[in-house]
Amino acid sequence: MKKNLFGQILWILIWVECFPLLAVAASQQKEQRYKIAVCDWMILKRQKLGSFQLVHELNGDGVELDMGGLGKREMFDNKLRESHFQQLFRETARKFQLEVPSVAMSGFYGQSFLERANYKELVQDCLNAMKVMSAKVAFLPLGGIKAGWEKEPELRAEVVNRLKEVGDMAASEGVVIGIETQLAARGDVKLLREINSPSIKIYFKFQNALENGRDLCKELKILGKKRICQIHCTDTDGVTLPFNKRLDMNKVKKTLDKMGWSGWLVVERSRDKDDVRNVRKNYGTNIEYLKKVFQQ
Repeated sequence: MKKNLFGQILWILIWVECFPLLAVAASQQKEQRYKIAVCDWMILKRQKLGSFQLVHELNGDGVELDMGGLGKREMFDNKLRESHFQQLFRETARKFQLEVPSVAMSGFYGQSFLERANYKELVQDCLNAMKVMSAKVAFLPLGGIKAGWEKEPELRAEVVNRLKEVGDMAASEGVVIGIETQLAARGDVKLLREINSPSIKIYFKFQNALENGRDLCKELKILGKKRICQIHCTDTDGVTLPFNKRLDMNKVKKTLDKMGWSGWLVVERSRDKDDVRNVRKNYGTNIEYLKKVFQQ
């Protein structure tokens, strides 16, 4: 009896001693200002459970899940409508201690958001998947819309109207839809004012600014912290991030710090053009570099 009591007291003392350390570690992880995620479709694991294990092994903090292919289909090729897969995806994310900060509708890179009569149904499908994975951001690229739409009054009015409608849908779920356009920051600000929805924000992409010869940090400052919901923090393919001469990541961090922005930085591209399919090397290198810049 005494021996058991002594053992219990010893265990309590060890726990009391260790608890502050565990609390500090948990607090540091939770309070990390910037977290690093990876797009599942870019690591060749679109809507595959293996994306979680791979991102865990590469030391990422989260996975941006895609809704699945679209192409000529009426709806996304989406597993997350099925309760069996919903449970599997949640359990696997939990097992590898990864978050799902966002769900992407990457099909709209190639398909026009304006030409889909069932756009509300497609967005609702995404909002449902977000609820399953507790994601707070939907990624909606507008790249599939006819180039120059922003200068054609009728097309622009239709874009604004559709985004107002899906913005209302997102607001009712308490989430945000992050749009990616090819516009400069001032153009994005103007567009957001026309939409006038707190649930439509900009999903900023470094590559767009860099490829169009814009000053990346100035673009960030013009948008401001409240208009940017999330960031694809990579450039086009060519070299991995540590070797990119036109992307000063330390300057970017200083800019975001000064703006007071915090959130998820999502790795999309920046693959070595001579070894594009080497997922572990490309994404492992990029994650390691971003963690060194943003988390140390």
